[in-house]
Amino acid sequence: MQAAAGILAALALAACTAPTARVEAPTRAAAEPLALPPVKVFSAPRPQAPQRANAEIARDFLDLHFQLEGGSTLPHFTRFENPITLRVTGAPPPGFNRDLSALLSRLQGEAGISIRRVASGDASITIQAVSRAEIRRALPKAACFVVPNVSSLAEYRRNRRSPRTNWALLRERSRLAVFIPNDTSPQEVRDCLHEELAQAIGPLNDLYRLPDSIFNDDNMHAVLTGFDMLILRATYAPELQTGMTRAQVAARLPAILSRLNPRGNGVAAWPLPATPRAWSAAYEQALGPQAALRERLRAANRAAEIARDLGWSDHRRAMSHYTLGRMLHIREPELALQHFLTAQTYLQAQRGTAIHQAKLAVQLAAHDVATGDGAAALNRLKPAAATAAAHENAALLSTLLMLQAEALDLQGKTVEARRVRLDSLGWARYGFGPDWVVEARLEEVAALRPAGS
Repeated sequence: MQAAAGILAALALAACTAPTARVEAPTRAAAEPLALPPVKVFSAPRPQAPQRANAEIARDFLDLHFQLEGGSTLPHFTRFENPITLRVTGAPPPGFNRDLSALLSRLQGEAGISIRRVASGDASITIQAVSRAEIRRALPKAACFVVPNVSSLAEYRRNRRSPRTNWALLRERSRLAVFIPNDTSPQEVRDCLHEELAQAIGPLNDLYRLPDSIFNDDNMHAVLTGFDMLILRATYAPELQTGMTRAQVAARLPAILSRLNPRGNGVAAWPLPATPRAWSAAYEQALGPQAALRERLRAANRAAEIARDLGWSDHRRAMSHYTLGRMLHIREPELALQHFLTAQTYLQAQRGTAIHQAKLAVQLAAHDVATGDGAAALNRLKPAAATAAAHENAALLSTLLMLQAEALDLQGKTVEARRVRLDSLGWARYGFGPDWVVEARLEEVAALRPAGS
C-alpha cells in the first residue's frame, strides 16, 4: 500500500477536482508515444429525472435565484425576457461547435428555452474562447466565468470595478459574456459551457446541499442534470417575470413545479439543512492550492468535524471524509482507506449520489488492484463505469476503465484487458486532452498492479 500511495494520490486528484487540476498533475511520460485511438464522444444525453419532492425543489429554486455564493441576497428575480441569441468569438478549440450545438439542443428541448446561435452582430450572450492565461489574468482563481453587461474580456477589464458588472446590482438581463478556455481538454471546455451558460440564463448561486446538480461548487457533475433542466424550465415559466420578489415567485412556484414535474408531488420531502459558511470555508480551503498542505489538512479535518457536530449524514459529510482520504494517501494510506470507506457508508444511504459513488470507486478499486484483488475491483468498477458514462464524464470513465483493465490482467484475462484498455484511451483523449497526459495516466494506473502479477 505504501508503494502505491503516490499513484493513488494522483488518481484522487483526477477523480474529484475540477478539470484544470487534472491536466497539470501528471509528469510527461518517457516511454515511446502510443498509437492512440480517435477521441470518443458521448452520443446522446441520458439525464435522470429529479428524484426529490417539489417542496424541496421549490426551496432550492428560491435559494438559487435569490442568493449569491458570498451570502448576499438578491431583491428581484431576473431572466432574459426575449428570445436569447448567442454568438461565439475568439478562437474556439476543436470539438467546441459539436458540444455547443448539443447543449443548445438540450436547452431548447429539455428546458423549453428559446435560444439560438447567430453568426454576427449583437447577441444576448457572447461566448469568447481565450487562453487559460488570459482568463486567470482577469480572474485568477477561475477556470471560466460569466459576467453581466459586457461582450468581451477587454470590455470586462475596463469595467471590472463598475456597478454594471456586479451581479448583486443586476436588475435585468440583456447582455452577458461567458469566457471559456481554448487550450485545455475537450471535457473541461464542455463542462465550462454547461455551467457558465446555465448561470448566464438561469440561477446565479451554487449550493453545496444539492447532490444532483451542476449548481454546486463540489464539481461532482460535469453536465447539466435532470434537476438542472427542471430549474431552468421553471425559470422561464410564463407565470414568472423579471422584477418579481422572492415572495411573489414563492407564491407561484408550487403550481409551476406541479405542472412541470407532477411526479414530485407524490415524493416525500427530506430537506437537507443549509450549509453554514464555516463548513464551506473549511472545505474550500482544503481543496484550494494556495495554502500549504498542513493548513489544507487542518481545514479538511475542520470540515469533517463540523459535519459530524451538525449531525449530517448526507453527501457533504461524505465529501469531508473523501477529501481527507485524498490528502492522507501518501502519509497514512490505511487511514485514508478508512476515510474512503466512511464516505461510502454515507453515500450509499443517500439518493442522488451515484456519481459521487463512482468517483469514490476509483479510490477503493485502486486499493483493490494494489493489493492484488482483481475480483473485488471489478465488482466496484463495472457499475461505476456505467454511471460515469450516463453522467458523460469521460475523464472518470477512462480512469475506471484503465483500472478495470488492470483488474482483468490480475485475473489472467489479458485479451479482455487489452480491449478495455484500448476503449479507455479514446475517452481519455476527450477527458484529459494532450496525448502525453493520456499516456502518463495510463502508466500511473498500470503502476498500481503488484510487481510480478
